[in-house]
Amino acid sequence: MITGKNYIGNVLSSIGNVTFKTFNPQTNAENEIIYSEASTIEIEKAVELATKAFKIFRTTSGTKKSEFLNEIATEIEALGDELIQTYCSETGLPEGRAIGERGRTLFQLRAFANLVKEGSWVEATIDTAQPNRLPIPKVDIRKMDVPLGPIVVFGASNFPLAYSTAGGDTAAAFAAGCPVVVKSHPMHAGTGELVASAIIKAAEKTAMPNGVFSNLNSSGIEIGEILVKHPQIKAVGFTGSINGGRALYDMAAKRKEPIPVFAEMGSINPVIILPNAIKNEGKKWAKIYANSITLGSGQFCTNPGLILGVKGDSLSNFIKTLSKEIVKIEPSCMLHPNIIGAYESNKAKMIAQHGLQTTATINNEVSKNFGRQIITTVEGATFLTNTTLHQEVFGPFSMVVQCENIQQLEVIISKLEGQLTGTILSENNEIKNYPAIVSELQNRVGRIIFNGVPTGVEVCPSMVHGGPYPASTDSRFTAVGIHSIKRWVRPFSFQSWPNELLPNELKNENPLGILRLVDGKLTKDSIS
Repeated sequence: MITGKNYIGNVLSSIGNVTFKTFNPQTNAENEIIYSEASTIEIEKAVELATKAFKIFRTTSGTKKSEFLNEIATEIEALGDELIQTYCSETGLPEGRAIGERGRTLFQLRAFANLVKEGSWVEATIDTAQPNRLPIPKVDIRKMDVPLGPIVVFGASNFPLAYSTAGGDTAAAFAAGCPVVVKSHPMHAGTGELVASAIIKAAEKTAMPNGVFSNLNSSGIEIGEILVKHPQIKAVGFTGSINGGRALYDMAAKRKEPIPVFAEMGSINPVIILPNAIKNEGKKWAKIYANSITLGSGQFCTNPGLILGVKGDSLSNFIKTLSKEIVKIEPSCMLHPNIIGAYESNKAKMIAQHGLQTTATINNEVSKNFGRQIITTVEGATFLTNTTLHQEVFGPFSMVVQCENIQQLEVIISKLEGQLTGTILSENNEIKNYPAIVSELQNRVGRIIFNGVPTGVEVCPSMVHGGPYPASTDSRFTAVGIHSIKRWVRPFSFQSWPNELLPNELKNENPLGILRLVDGKLTKDSIS
């Protein structure tokens, strides 16, 4: 049952005076439940509990953390239809999307559970002593990853489950041994509270310390600012806009003790169509990309917002087909009036740019809060000189850039800001003739797709969901997959430490049986 209250550790609380409601964009009306925004007292208590919990949780075994993560997944499943119905009422997204996102969330939790149960993720590295080494003896040094401390996670507007309360950031932080304070997204506070209740139940069932998790309601930015500035918070996870992520990044950098902010932000995800591909398969790709651009009303961070090709009849035909196909697709509901308001505003700003032409749009009446898809096109030279055209329009919007030649296309790629993805559409072995394009694109993105679409992020160890700024604030890390745990840890070394006092991961006998790098050799063997 949704109460509208905050979880301060395992206690429901609502002592603040500020309240708000969520909004159903399908019905264009507020939902009934009233939510209490966390007060400064509740914020302070949540962080205090997280700080105390860290002293215990940081040394909790991988087996116990695995039980916790698996139990969270079980408790989320047990929420049943109430979670799905609440999700839909707060987002306007269809039931199938809600069920799919729940499945992804459960998979992420269980993947981290398996990771920490096995244990090799800590990258235990041991260099044994060589007392007889000349000219000086070598001391015993042992290294492993250790958790940073309490983490703040900001819920994402477009993924109420997979990137929010028990999403990838939270699951990775728990796996690392970090307590989490979630700043719930105001657009889906009910979904957030239900998931928070599942986490609390799981924590209690598996005897996790009180304060390992808290969930704070907020209708504005003030609570997020307080959390990021709090001296006991050691890192931040964020998925959202460039402006929001950059503000948090700057705020954290100005602290007396600066902390990392791992923000996944804006991306227009360039798609390059090579000459033979567009000549021989342009119609096929136009149909495929009409669906990709409008998927989820364009509300994906990997939405293909930019398509690049060389000017000519083939590209002109591609634009015509794409424009024809995209208007066949029924517009769909966007997440919130604020989201569609920003979409319409940014779309209007783009349309007003000199040299930009609209080739397809929906002109007829659509339901309230439904996003009208649009295709635009512009000359390569204009795109190069007007950086406003490089910015993301969050929604079902895409721009086709008509480059004069391959050389201009290469230059345009090199001038793009950092992106989450880049895609190359090629016929057969055509791509082998364009190594410079591949090289330039690789330098600007976190993931390259070959003959596919960027929408859809597989959760697996090889996935990189991140990229050069402003796609993310640190391109060395991914926000998806088990390796995202690296954001919430730091390397730590023990020198000449008594074996019996070392963590199990570093003891001579290797009691956990994990894979370790011992004197330069990967092994599970004990050290004699």
